Amino acid sequence: MLEFLIPAAHAQDAVPAESNPIFSLLFFVGLFALMYFMLIRPQQKRAKEHQNLVGSLSKGDEVVLTSGLVGKVTGLTDDYMTLDTGTVELKFQRIAVHAVLPKGTIKNID
Repeated sequence: MLEFLIPAAHAQDAVPAESNPIFSLLFFVGLFALMYFMLIRPQQKRAKEHQNLVGSLSKGDEVVLTSGLVGKVTGLTDDYMTLDTGTVELKFQRIAVHAVLPKGTIKNID
């Protein structure tokens, strides 16, 4: 009467096949490589470009800051710059520069 359940009971005793450890290692290496090329490397490239931008600032450059403030660089030190906004001169950290604008851009904005 219960003989139809016996094959199902024997099937449950089967040990599941273990995955190959080399496959698991390759999976994690591939995952790390993907994260490196998609996240880490582009961020390092952007940081290097920004460092070069900040390092190449000179007096007279027209810049836009990360806050959106536009002005002309009138003075530079190692870490700070003086920015003429048209009405007042302000002092900012050099790393706050988002982009250097083409010469004459500020005249076109006013």
